[in-house]
Amino acid sequence: MLPKALESLIEAFGQLPGVGPRSAERYAYFVLKHSAADAKRLSSALEKVHSGVKLCPMTFAFIDASENISRLYENPGRNKQLVAVVEDPFDVIALENTGQFKGTYHVLGGAISPIDGVTPEQLHIPELIERLKNDKVGEVILATNASVEGESTALYIQKQLEEASLGEIKVTRLARGLPVGVDLEYADQITLTHALQGRKEL
Repeated sequence: MLPKALESLIEAFGQLPGVGPRSAERYAYFVLKHSAADAKRLSSALEKVHSGVKLCPMTFAFIDASENISRLYENPGRNKQLVAVVEDPFDVIALENTGQFKGTYHVLGGAISPIDGVTPEQLHIPELIERLKNDKVGEVILATNASVEGESTALYIQKQLEEASLGEIKVTRLARGLPVGVDLEYADQITLTHALQGRKEL
């Protein structure tokens, strides 16, 4: 019923995570309604993303293909003795947007999840251990997600630090609690448990 070029575009958008058939159609129609120049800009950005982005060999965060090391890591104003360990590169952006963290980052590249076939060997944990030694890190913030996989990964890293004789390093975890505007009846069990454990005196 539709021109082949439009069907191909809808199918391409449909490959994106969380995009259903109707959303794919809306995206395709949006591109079609706008100018060819806009479509070319989108096409160019897609074409260049793989060649223009790489992972920092030190922190495993996203960096420009022309860079050797993450600018955040090289910044003399950042505290290299304070490392936030996160699951994915976009977690770095989330923490940076708070404007409150002045340390550096280490991206694991995921979380331990046997059901998804993700094992500790597939994560950047050995590189983390080596970096903690070389940079004489004093505190590690385990900023993995508040999920079963995130908790398992944090516990595994803590055990690895102990086995590597890095027990003197302070290991902390991001505080967990109830999000603003969420009723207790809608909070999940893990969130409620952490909220109770992390309660403060008024």
